[in-house]
Amino acid sequence: MQRETVELGAYPDLVVIYLGMRVNVWHGLKTLLGFGPRIARAARDMPGGLLAHDSIIYSLFPAHIGMRQYWRDFDSLERWSRSEPHRIWWKNFLRDTGGTGFWHEAYFMRGGMEAVYIDIPAAFGFRKFAPIVPARGTMFSSRQRARQPGAETSSAPWQEAELYQGGPPEPPGPAAGPGH
Repeated sequence: MQRETVELGAYPDLVVIYLGMRVNVWHGLKTLLGFGPRIARAARDMPGGLLAHDSIIYSLFPAHIGMRQYWRDFDSLERWSRSEPHRIWWKNFLRDTGGTGFWHEAYFMRGGMEAVYIDIPAAFGFRKFAPIVPARGTMFSSRQRARQPGAETSSAPWQEAELYQGGPPEPPGPAAGPGH
């Protein structure tokens, strides 16, 4: 037996985040499969502050895949999530989930945890035991939910008022047809 551990002293602000996308209806499989190459490319590029990335299969039916990422600090994670290409992915997803649901749970070395669940129909993660509340007001952003100090690194893709007052604006161009 070779029993080992790791020395994390050099990472006092480490953030571990689990993310997942779940297919809720059949056409969601196309959405899920479309994200794979984009996520792989983003992880391969190792944005500033990303220390490691692992892909995870949570279940085959319903299809539910995700990842675990290790970030040097919350500011690096927030900066990347609000920059291109992630900013565009997130704006488009919140406009149309494409038959999928998304969630993340983040854990902070200095203490604290936070999560968000969008169109995830089953009790999953913290929702199995913790009270469920709307992601609004002080629960709107990851920084607020995690009670992280400091100012946001950049503005969120959608402001709370845009997201909840009639939903995100429609993209320019022809309106989507039924089932979209």
